[in-house]
Amino acid sequence: MTLVAGVDSSTQSCKVVIRDAATGRLVRQGRAAHPEGTEVHPEHWWAAFLRAVKEAGGLDDVAAISVAGQQHGMVCLDETGQVVRDALLWNDTRSAAAAAALVAELGGPAAWAEAVGSVPVASFTITKLRWLAELEPDNARRVAAVCLPHDWLTWRLAGALGLPFEAWADAPPPPLDHLTTDRGDVSGTGYWSPATGAYRTDLLKAAFGAVPLLPRVLGPIADAATPAAPDALARGVTTAGASSRRGGDAGRMRIAPGTGDNMAAALGVGARPGDVVVSIGTSGTVFAVSDAPSADPSGQVAGFADATGRFLPLVCTLNAARVMDAAARLTGVDLDRLGELALQAPAGAGGLTLVPYLEGERTPNQPTATGAVHGLTLATSTPAHLARAAIEGMLCGLADGLDALGRTPERVLLIGGGARSEAVRRIAPTVFGRPVLAPPPGEYVADGAAYQAAWLLDAEVDWSSQEAAVYEADAVPDIRHRYAAARPHILDRPH
Repeated sequence: MTLVAGVDSSTQSCKVVIRDAATGRLVRQGRAAHPEGTEVHPEHWWAAFLRAVKEAGGLDDVAAISVAGQQHGMVCLDETGQVVRDALLWNDTRSAAAAAALVAELGGPAAWAEAVGSVPVASFTITKLRWLAELEPDNARRVAAVCLPHDWLTWRLAGALGLPFEAWADAPPPPLDHLTTDRGDVSGTGYWSPATGAYRTDLLKAAFGAVPLLPRVLGPIADAATPAAPDALARGVTTAGASSRRGGDAGRMRIAPGTGDNMAAALGVGARPGDVVVSIGTSGTVFAVSDAPSADPSGQVAGFADATGRFLPLVCTLNAARVMDAAARLTGVDLDRLGELALQAPAGAGGLTLVPYLEGERTPNQPTATGAVHGLTLATSTPAHLARAAIEGMLCGLADGLDALGRTPERVLLIGGGARSEAVRRIAPTVFGRPVLAPPPGEYVADGAAYQAAWLLDAEVDWSSQEAAVYEADAVPDIRHRYAAARPHILDRPH
């Protein structure tokens, strides 16, 4: 049996799954927590990865591995490969003003959509680099290379190969020119175009004042552990890698290109053209698999690439599963009980509406917004009504994303930690106005990474999953009507 490993390095934790390359059967797994906050030193990711690998029984019998990671994070390295400052994560909104300035400087949202398929908001790497140049110029001058969280972990992993696992924690970083990325994750930087498959270094220089070394963009079946030939190291080069599926050194664990978490989730759930996936995690995402690149001048839809050669138009909300966490704290119950309470209240929560912009919001782009509750009466002042309103409010934000994609999906797949809630599954059709399919719970990001690793080996992949459960209910349009009416009344967070 040939084994592959998939890694999900998310905002909150690192998960490692070990699977049979031919069938996808789960053999073992491990997990380790990340620190809280919106800026984190990348060494915490490496330490969590090592703990998760150890809990998963090690990698000695693993033939290939792939790392999927949270998108957009800014990892800056100096000329020796050391981290210049803590990485700013996707959910750090301090670069909101920088994002607005960059959009204006290029001539507006339509110009950005045409250039890179997306309109930058505070999540995007390019906005964080502008913030760094303006607010921390000394650190900016030290930056020799910029990469993403999954790029950095893949790079560290490649540098540790050949050493005993006990020595990995202190393995020195490889040369900077060994940095790699993939088209899926790099499409969320704001300085790479999915339509052309090339870096837009002109945009990067305009934002940051310089063009640091950028990772090679690998094709879907490249080996990230194989350094490129010298002539392939020019900035902006996209390569298939120095070894193909069948190449590489015998006995050496191979490293797939990895990708962003949303791209890996699409692989893990088996999304196909015509599907829309709604993922409820720390953030909420709504994305579709497409054969053509997209460019939305409104900025609501990010025109990402995927991990296979296709494209992944995506809408992201900052507030998803944590809305339920907050409601559980307010009602003094755990998440299971919160779901039970929500199902006790009527559809529409008796007119109680929660706008869940608890951490600002990305879609719509209101980074300083706060949440709000509307329609509070004596009758709706119950834990059950609040629980229902919280879940409906979270789903309304995702339904807006479904509308923004402008597609009539063949299937709506509901995944992510928040989708494990029976209440979420049963309420979703009333908000979305269509049936939803809930695949069996799984670590879809890590599973997608493992699938990519199996693909690198040219394995006979047959990872068919169990049949998804179908949830149907009558649509309740009034839920979204009241939500839309309440949104304009939200407030900005005090400065």
